[in-house]
Amino acid sequence: MKVIIDTNALMIPVQFNVDIFQELKRLGYNKFLVPKAVLNELDTLVKKSKGSDKAAAKVACSLGNKCEIINQTGIADEVIIKLANELDSAVLTNDIELKKRLIDKNIPVIYLRQKNRLEKTP
Repeated sequence: MKVIIDTNALMIPVQFNVDIFQELKRLGYNKFLVPKAVLNELDTLVKKSKGSDKAAAKVACSLGNKCEIINQTGIADEVIIKLANELDSAVLTNDIELKKRLIDKNIPVIYLRQKNRLEKTP
């Protein structure tokens, strides 16, 4: 099963010490997709952030580059919604607004639960 990974989701390993790839595999996902728009967003965070946010963004960049990169640019949230529909895939995100939009479109959402594991919307 495929999952698209959002910017903030790639920062979970540093911020919450949760191995997102191990957790995604536990939930049955084995194909990890990252749009170029997400990597561009992370590059911006690396340049503009300081301290722990900058460190988390740097790690997120390296994690994102280990995934299958989809050459789609633009506003990350819009790209993610479009791709999730086209590819019939779930989305891993911690963004509340994006999560609501995805649920409204009946797209499965995976999110961080109790700061220690990933969970999928029903």
